[in-house]
Amino acid sequence: MPTLPDFRLETYFSTWEFTARYHLTASDAQSMPLAELLAMADADGRRRWESLTLGYTETRGLPALREEIAATYDTIEPEDVLCFAGAEEAIYLAMQVLLGPGDHAVVLTPNYQAAETLPLALTEVTGVALREDDNWALDVDVVEAAIKPNTRLVSVNFPNNPTGAVPDDTAWRRLVDLCAERNITLFSDEVYRGLELDRPSLPQAADLSPAALSLNVMSKAYGLPGLRIGWLACRDRSLLDRLERAKHYTSICNSAPSEVLALIGLRARDRLLERNKGIVATNLPLFEEFFARRPDLFEWERPQGGCVCFPRYLGADGAEAMCADLVQEVGVLLLPSSIYRSDLTATPTDRFRVGVGRIGPEEALERWGDWLAKR
Repeated sequence: MPTLPDFRLETYFSTWEFTARYHLTASDAQSMPLAELLAMADADGRRRWESLTLGYTETRGLPALREEIAATYDTIEPEDVLCFAGAEEAIYLAMQVLLGPGDHAVVLTPNYQAAETLPLALTEVTGVALREDDNWALDVDVVEAAIKPNTRLVSVNFPNNPTGAVPDDTAWRRLVDLCAERNITLFSDEVYRGLELDRPSLPQAADLSPAALSLNVMSKAYGLPGLRIGWLACRDRSLLDRLERAKHYTSICNSAPSEVLALIGLRARDRLLERNKGIVATNLPLFEEFFARRPDLFEWERPQGGCVCFPRYLGADGAEAMCADLVQEVGVLLLPSSIYRSDLTATPTDRFRVGVGRIGPEEALERWGDWLAKR
């Protein structure tokens, strides 16, 4: 693996995430105390937690956890699941296993930086931008035009980070079918799935195609990022074997306490998702009112799914300066669009990411509004 560039988001967060007073750009749903999660445990989960020993765990993941993960899909068996130390490890290893010199990948933008940076370090990559002027719509025709004879991978993220975009079911199934017909692996980052308020969740890629990879994690929709438990689901078990061998060079296995806690969380997934959707539903009118009162400064559309969105800033100082001054002067943290700069496609410079999944944004919005009024 060649030397990778700085991870812009994590570098920015290393300065501000735990020092800013108001984290108004969080990408995860509200987390909970350990005691609250344990209170959701069934008898088996409680027994596993209380009798837990701190030895090594199985590389592929705790069998009971893989069984529970498989139950979140329609066609996936426990043998089709491989657990990782968060979603980032899964992305990192999947790109190395799937891509090499002489290959070609197609990556949708904007995206989580690793989805672009890692393929670029390995092979030729073509970027396909979501249509900003059409509420970040997926254009499958453009994806198809970008495919080459040596295309091995198409990488997507829906609900999208940072835009909150979700394609319609017809476009989504057409993309899945296109990749299957061309013998291209569809790598589908689905970490926000389950936080859609006004529409059903898309079918998961691994359910629709035996060659697709579905990525998920306990961090985002479930609101349990401290567990550091993610997974890939895929019905191509030979590919999972290769990914397992790659994992031997990174984490080897996951944290035993985290696996049991993830099992407890997944068994209570309906309660977790309803809780977190309720937080988003409560917050959206607050943000909608905030932006609606300032039409000269902002253009905003609520996310179609997930708990992040990507409003436009219309002020003369620009989004970059607004975000920098706001956090330095008032302690309200946002992510400017430069964090989502792409080397593959044109990137908006007038947007910023807002998170709507944390409890109690009212004070942060008030401080932000007061700051804007004084400028």
